[in-house]
Amino acid sequence: MNLKDAFSCFTTGVTVVTTHAQGQNWGMTCNSFNTVSLEPPLVLWSVRKASFSHEAFVSAGHYCVHVLAADQQDLALRFATGTQNERFQGLEVQSSSLGAPHLPGVLAWFTCRTQQVVSAGDHDILIGEVVDFGGKPGYGLAYAQRTFGVLAAMDS
Repeated sequence: MNLKDAFSCFTTGVTVVTTHAQGQNWGMTCNSFNTVSLEPPLVLWSVRKASFSHEAFVSAGHYCVHVLAADQQDLALRFATGTQNERFQGLEVQSSSLGAPHLPGVLAWFTCRTQQVVSAGDHDILIGEVVDFGGKPGYGLAYAQRTFGVLAAMDS
């Protein structure tokens, strides 16, 4: 087993992170999202420095994290491939309070103002303060061993 295979054993949630920068909408699928603090409300996620969307996310100063529902694998795949225009094509997006695209129908969302960018190896970690959020009940989309799944409550 190589390191990447070992990392893939850890089950994560699946998110799409969006922003508006350089005159256009940007979005990418991300499974590095995590909460940091309740007071103040902080979250983090990381973007690969070599990613074509890296500069847009780092320079924008804001972003919106969308937690995908169990039935939104298609949205995860859409934002993992193709051009930025293709990713948003046909979606009825609205602007968040800070200007980032807000995707409809997701399980939960967090509009964030970037507080800090931390360089860490081949990624930058973006720490953001949550300025607005919302959601609905349900189970989120999960990702492990390079495949999608759903976590559900276990019988005790």
